[in-house]
Amino acid sequence: MGDTDDIRTGRHCAFELHAHLVFITKYRHRVFADQHLKRMEEIMRAVCDDFEVELVEFTGEANHVHLLVNFPPKVAISKLVNSLKGVSSRRLRQEFPDLIQHYWRAQRLWSGSYFAGSVGGPPLSIMQHYIEQQHRPV
Repeated sequence: MGDTDDIRTGRHCAFELHAHLVFITKYRHRVFADQHLKRMEEIMRAVCDDFEVELVEFTGEANHVHLLVNFPPKVAISKLVNSLKGVSSRRLRQEFPDLIQHYWRAQRLWSGSYFAGSVGGPPLSIMQHYIEQQHRPV
């Protein structure tokens, strides 16, 4: 585990869960300029707040964004992702009419797929060894 300052607590648990999320635009179109990315970060921070998720880091380029989130165990990553993509797509379309040209076919800004990877903690081999050592026959 990491530094104990990074451990969050819930009603019945202590946790330190981080995920790296990557969303790409539909057809990998180069859609975003700096003003879009700046507003998208604000929107995604608000969505994360609603889920009691901390958006630790956000960055993006013209056709994709990266997020590092710290989330409680009660949050299903798939539900968080659906909300992040849905709300950001809808709000950006409302606030930036210039993006409508990228919605022409599917009325969606994001690809249907995404990447989610766990982040942090010791390497898997060390955790496997630690767990194996916990069971000692008497």
